[in-house]
Amino acid sequence: MPIRHAIIHHIDKKPDGNPAVMHLSAQELAESQALENLHFDLATAYNAKPSKAWGVFHEESGAYPFSGWLKDYLDGAKDFADFSELAAEHMKALMEESNLSVGGHLLINHYTQGMTDYLVVALLQLSESTSVNERLEVVTTRSFDLGQLHFAARINLSEWRTNKASKQYVSFLKPKGGRKATSYFKDCIGCTEGVDSPSETRTLLKAFSDFVESEDLPEAEAREKTETLLGYASAQAKVGAPITLDALSELMDDAAPKAFAEFIRNKDYGLAPEIPADKRTLNKFRRFTARTEGLSISFEAHLLGGKVEFDEARSTLTIHNVPAALADQLKRAKP
Repeated sequence: MPIRHAIIHHIDKKPDGNPAVMHLSAQELAESQALENLHFDLATAYNAKPSKAWGVFHEESGAYPFSGWLKDYLDGAKDFADFSELAAEHMKALMEESNLSVGGHLLINHYTQGMTDYLVVALLQLSESTSVNERLEVVTTRSFDLGQLHFAARINLSEWRTNKASKQYVSFLKPKGGRKATSYFKDCIGCTEGVDSPSETRTLLKAFSDFVESEDLPEAEAREKTETLLGYASAQAKVGAPITLDALSELMDDAAPKAFAEFIRNKDYGLAPEIPADKRTLNKFRRFTARTEGLSISFEAHLLGGKVEFDEARSTLTIHNVPAALADQLKRAKP
């Protein structure tokens, strides 16, 4: 992942009510193994966070100037340091307005991964720990605490610049501090949610369930396809990449690599070609399936304990809210 430009500024804001103090870096970060390690560790921590949102920039304005500054930098009208200072001052101003009690070290990192350019904006916190020096003395050290990463965004610069229809070229964390904390950072970047990742992921899983049912697959094959879907989707989420419907369809069936993708398009589920995976939704999805003596049972794991109840002592299943079509068939079959 070649780092093209990176810089760290410090916004010193303490919970005592005093104004924040800005410490601007005099220069960009030089290439080093330490910077590479920070870049890798931050990417790993960011990708592992389950609570993310995807969206787009607001139209550039006085309230949302970040995208304009970024465009000027990419077009060569501003250098990276100037762009980063404007962004840092803007974050400091919004931090004061939001009355947030914690500042931090603002890292802005422009890098290339494969053929794609990205920009990461992250507010990092330091923590103290103990270590031992070369003289075997116990010393106190300070390092970035990426476990406390709450404010960070990643912008797919290539997609933003080339795909005007995209609604997901910005991803950002949704911290536990609630709507106020999330709004503050969204306003700093000047973005708004464009894609509901949990909803899109649920729709994909619903489409998959419908596909398996329509194909009337044997139990073992249905389970294999489920594992393929979850394995691919989880791997994409781990590296912060979207689920690509065509790629997923190819993985599911070598003999009919377009079958699942065409099923989705023909049934008009409204899914985009690429979907940002939501980890929590994926973790809830797993199918229980079985066939025996003319009986076929298949349901998603998250329904267990709700619409489906299992009595282990009696070895019975109780299904609540039976689908209307099935209920009608059962009523007609009554003697």
